[in-house]
Order: sequence, then structure tokens, then C-alpha cells
Amino acid sequence: MRPPPSPSPSALSRHHLLRIRRCLPPVWLNAAPAQDPSPSPPPASSVSPSSLSSLLFSYTAARARFPGEQVHARAVALGLAAHPSVLPRLASFYIALNDLPAARAAVERAAGKARAFPWNLLIWGYAGRGMWRDVVLAYERMLALGVGADRFTYPSVLRACGELRDATVGRGIERRVQRWGYGLDMYVWNAVVGMYAKCGELEDARRVFDGMPARDVVSWNAMVSGYSSAGMWGEAYELLRQVPGANIVTWNVVAAGNLKAGNYDEVMRLVSQMSSSHAPGLDFVTVVVGLKACGRNGYLRTGQELHGVAVRLCFDRLERVECSLITMYSRCQMMSSAYRLFRTCSVRSVATWNSLLAGFAFMDQVEEAMLLFRKMTESAVFPNDVTVLTMLSLCARFGHLCHGREMHCYILKHGLNGSNLLQNSLVDMYSKSRQMAAAQRVFDQMQCQDRHTYTSLILGYGIQREGHVSLKLFDEMIANNIKVDHVTMVAVLSACSHSGLVTQGQLRFAEMIDVFCIAPRLEHFSCMVDLYCREGLLRMAEEMINKMPFQPTAAMLATLIEACRIHGKIEIGDRAAKRLLAMRTNNPGHYKLVANMYISAKRSPELAKVRSLMRTMELNMIPTHSLLESEYDICPAEQDYCLNCCMPGGLSDDMTDTDFSSSEEVKFNEAFGG
Repeated sequence: MRPPPSPSPSALSRHHLLRIRRCLPPVWLNAAPAQDPSPSPPPASSVSPSSLSSLLFSYTAARARFPGEQVHARAVALGLAAHPSVLPRLASFYIALNDLPAARAAVERAAGKARAFPWNLLIWGYAGRGMWRDVVLAYERMLALGVGADRFTYPSVLRACGELRDATVGRGIERRVQRWGYGLDMYVWNAVVGMYAKCGELEDARRVFDGMPARDVVSWNAMVSGYSSAGMWGEAYELLRQVPGANIVTWNVVAAGNLKAGNYDEVMRLVSQMSSSHAPGLDFVTVVVGLKACGRNGYLRTGQELHGVAVRLCFDRLERVECSLITMYSRCQMMSSAYRLFRTCSVRSVATWNSLLAGFAFMDQVEEAMLLFRKMTESAVFPNDVTVLTMLSLCARFGHLCHGREMHCYILKHGLNGSNLLQNSLVDMYSKSRQMAAAQRVFDQMQCQDRHTYTSLILGYGIQREGHVSLKLFDEMIANNIKVDHVTMVAVLSACSHSGLVTQGQLRFAEMIDVFCIAPRLEHFSCMVDLYCREGLLRMAEEMINKMPFQPTAAMLATLIEACRIHGKIEIGDRAAKRLLAMRTNNPGHYKLVANMYISAKRSPELAKVRSLMRTMELNMIPTHSLLESEYDICPAEQDYCLNCCMPGGLSDDMTDTDFSSSEEVKFNEAFGG
């Protein structure tokens, strides 16, 4: 029998052709038969497309590559590879093997003979793996080969356009849909609305939405979600009120979007309306969103009401609700309630332990957090990376080197040192504890140093007044092609300030704008003012304050006033003092700085005005801050009442809720996650 002609190599890759060639019997290739020849293939008339399709279906289910490729070879030899019943099976076979290039080669080889279905399978295969760019390329190749798309093609391609934030292809699809009359297919029109919404083209999304002959819940959800994602809460809420029989999912989308945007009052208004008689009611997702809003804005009374709703609807035993309740009470400074709720949890998961630990960290209760961590290690729950990160962050914030070393030992003992996040936290903790040798050791042992690692180390050396080392690390960071951000520049400018490197500080400040294209923030100007004040360049400091596009903070003016007192520049200090007193801050230390400057200058009338103002505002003089507090502008936290009342060695069951003063967030603590 004369072997059939081999297929043209232009459609399939060389690698794929060789693989198929190995599967062909020798007689097909006009070669001499082997010593143990395979049975002769049946004649072409006995092999039907349906039999090849059935074989491919079986081999796809079994993920049997070699016999499936033999069937593919037979189909190619018989000229049936492009048959409507064989080609979809071939595409499905290679997609199941995760060999998308082979699937595409098989589909493309059919050229204009293929219908839309094999291409749809290929497009769905790319979409299922998140290969959105390949989805669009396959669609464009499909049209180029003259294969017409159908209503099953468009949703996946439109979703890819939305994920890529590229509405160009999507607009072409909309025109084709209108031209070919898919106007009654709601599935396609919903995909068009969703594509425009994800691309931020909300006017087009609303145009398509308003022009739809009929809408279902997916249509409304897509439009409401689009408005929510763009922060257009008024439009989202107005549309939500028009939804006929809006389900609870739509309401939760809007509420969660407001929560993400920080509109906590709007979240509570939505939750309140959802609980009314004409709304869909509340589910556990609504309760979780509401509790998070209450915790972040300190709405204790509303949070307690939501707690009652959760109990009434039997949601209070769900893990997510329990964690949200503990977090809400912690952020509302009700640690006894949070701890009591934790003790009543039926199952204490790692998330529940982490929620209470985060509460102690939020309240700056270091010892209680450490005791709870030790209890956790003694229980059957194994701490995860989030647990250790919370503890390291707390140790770094307060410079508790002993507890920080304890956490380092725990990481080494339990093999957690492979996590880059934990390694970064260790470098940060040791740097803020002024243990630069230990920080450098952890840094050198890391396999991958990123921007956060370098920033922590630069800051640490800067605090130690080793600015030249910080700048060397900064140059090394740039040489390693690590992207610089505004936090890194705060660390660099702070290092220059502490080490008195005025020229380098000015150069790095200029580089930040001209080279790294980072717009200066208030923290950067604050570092430059501090640099000039430390070196006695008070006119330059005043000029920086006057020319920056921000209002100066009280701490910035206080720094200038103290420098003026030290260097005897009372004229500049007097101007800064007037601006500081006009702010009417509640920090008595600021007034004491002004008073000390006037005492040094022997300006009794101005001193009398300051004291009169303090009496009017009922402010008392307080002891000066420690060097560490002054250097970082940290307000001293009040002594923890619970720490004094608890029995040594354990957490008290009779913890009482007290009001704790919230510490002022300052330039370094917030910037470096401390």
C-alpha cells in the first residue's frame, strides 16, 4: 500500500512533527520494516472520524499522551485531522495535557476548515489558566484565518480585555455583536458591560447597560461593581436602589467597596438599610463588613449591636465573625471584651489567636502579647507567618530586643527562616533596636534582598550616625536594579540628617525628583528641615518650610524653634513660634520649647504670653521626652493598666477596659511599618 503524503511542515512546529513522525508505522514512511514489525494498520476505509474521536476522548480522560499522539498521527495521515468531530477532540486532548502550543498548532493547521468550536476550546484553555494576552491573540488569529466567532467566543475574550484593562479589542467586539445580531444574548451583553467597567470606561458601560433590552442580576451586579471599584459611591447607591429585587450579593459588593475606600459612615448606612423590611436582610458577610467598619472608626455601640445581630442569626460561631468581633472590640479599646470573647470560642483557630494578638499589638500591650504568644505555642495551634510578623513588628516598635531575639530563636527552631517577609522583619527589628551587627548578619544570610530589606538597613545605620554606610547601601541597591520608593528616600535623607551630610542630603533630595521621579512628600521635607537645623543652617530650614507645598507640622516647627534656641537665632525662632502657637496644639512640650527659647533670649513679654496661653488651654508642663522619643517625635504611651493589674506569669481573667491614649503616628513609624 502506498503511504499517504506527509503533512506540510508549515503549520506544525518541527518539534511536534518529529513527535508525530515517531508514532507513524515504518511502512507509512516508505521505510524498511523492523525485525518485529507492528501489525499492519487497517485500511483507510475501516477508520472513521467517529472512531478516532472516541479514541481521543478515552485518551484525554486517561491523560495518555503517547497513544493519543498515535491517534493524532493516524488522523493526519488519513487527512481527518481537520474533521469537525476530530479537531475538537484533538484540541481538548492537548489542553488536558497542558500543552497549549500543541493544541494551537492542531487548530491552526485546519486553517479555514475549522469552525468556531475548536477555537473556543483553545480560548477557554488560555482563559482558564489566566493567560489573558494569549486569549486575545488567539481571537485575533481566529479572525485572520477567516473563522467566524460566535456567542460562546465573546465572553472569554471580553473578560480577557477587562483583565488586561484594554478596551480596544472590546470595542471591536461590541460592534461585531451589534452587526451580527447577538442583541438578545444577555450573556454576551453582560460580558461587554463587565469589560467596560473593569477598564474604567464607565460611561460606555452605562451606555451598553441602558441599551440592553433585558437585564438580569449579573447585569446589575456588573454595573454596581464598576461604580464601586471606581469609588463612585453615589452612583452605585442610586443604581442599587433601582435594582428589582436586588440580592444580598449586590449590597455586599457596595458595602465592601465603601469599606475599602474608607467610607465607614456609608458602610454603616448601607448595613442599616439592608436590615430594613424592604431590603434583602443580612448575612455573615454583611456582619463582617460592618464589624470591620466599626473597628476602624471606633463605633463601639454600633459594633455591639452587630454582635447582637450575629448572635440572633447564629453567625457568632463562624470563624470569620469571631475574628471580626475580636478585632472590633480590640480597636475600640475594649480588650477585656475581646479576651472574654476569645475564651468563649468553641474552636480557637490560628486566625482567632492572630486576631487577639493583633489587638494587643494595636493597644501597644507588649507583655500581654508575648504571654499570649507563649500560650499559643503551648496549645495545639501552630503559629504561622502572620503571628510571628505581628510579634516582630511589636518588638521593633518598642525596641524590645529580648522578645525580638526570642522570636528569632522561634523562627530558627521551627524552620521559618525561608520566608522573605520574616527575614525583612528581623532586619527591621534589629535595626530599630540599634543592633546593626545582628541586622547585617541576617541581611547577609538572605537569599533575596528586596527594597524593604535595604530600607530597614539604611535606616538602622542612619540612626547609628553611620550615614556613609547607609549611602553605600543605597548605591548598592541601585546597582542591583532594585526600585527605589518614597520610603527608601525617607531612610536615606534621615541617614544624611543624623550624620550631618548636608551636601549628600541635598544631592539625594534632588536625585529623588530628577532621577527617580518621586514627588517629595511631607516626610522628605521634614528630613531636610531636620538636616539643616542640626547643622545650624536655619535660614535654609526656614526657606524650605516656606516654599514646600504643604503646611508645616507642629513637630517640624518645634525642631526649628529648638535649633534657633541652641544657635541663638531668635528672629527666625520667633517667626516659627508664632506659627506654632497659632496651631493651638495640645502637646505641652511644644509650648515648653517656645518658653525655653524666650527664656534664653530674655524676652519676658513673649514668655508671659506663652504661659497665659497655656493657662487658657489648661495645659500642664510635663517632663521632657527621652532622647529616643524626641528623636523620632513619638508621644510616650501611657502605662498599661492591664499590665499592672494582671497576676505575674499569665493573662488575667478579670481584665478591665480602660481608655488608652492613641500614640501619634509619625514619619518613621508609619513609613517603615514599625
